[in-house]
Amino acid sequence: MTVNPDLKDRLCRAIDAPGRPSSDYDLNPDTVLSEGRKLRHAGVLIAISDAPQPHVWLTKRSPRLKHHPGQVAFPGGKLEPQVDRDVTDAALREAEEEIGLPRARVDLLGTLPPHETVTGFTVTPVIGLVAGAFAPRPELGEVAEVFTVPLAHLLDPDSYRIERRRWRGDWRAYYTVPWGPYYVWGATARMLRALADRMGA
Repeated sequence: MTVNPDLKDRLCRAIDAPGRPSSDYDLNPDTVLSEGRKLRHAGVLIAISDAPQPHVWLTKRSPRLKHHPGQVAFPGGKLEPQVDRDVTDAALREAEEEIGLPRARVDLLGTLPPHETVTGFTVTPVIGLVAGAFAPRPELGEVAEVFTVPLAHLLDPDSYRIERRRWRGDWRAYYTVPWGPYYVWGATARMLRALADRMGA
């Protein structure tokens, strides 16, 4: 089974569109960043299926995890130089481990500019299409739930809100893109907003 060629073409044009890297600081211009800061590399997979309608696969992290428990995230993780060739390889490896998505099922289209997080990572969003039906198998030690959100919802700028909360003593603004019972926010929402901006350009 093949994916919708029109969707693939639109995504490829969005990937090729000019744009700058994003960050958790985009809505907080007064943040002062250290020029000597060292960022760890990571890759996340924006896996898009098109049956019956285009949708994006997301995970809800296990509440037992030490970092970001219970948060919504893309499958993905940090680059492991011993096993990963690059951040794309890291994203595919983690997607296979976390949700059981075989890398052979993913039609890789390219990457968006990296996203810097407040936790010290530079995260590369990897765009891939998944043809046909896919039954996820969550890795229960890390993933509490795997779900999808319609791509149309994520590409609509009106789906996004800006909210604020205190973080390390300061107020920080961030994007959210809620869907049903799922609260998608922070870096995940910002990277989705970057894709939405490119698709609408």
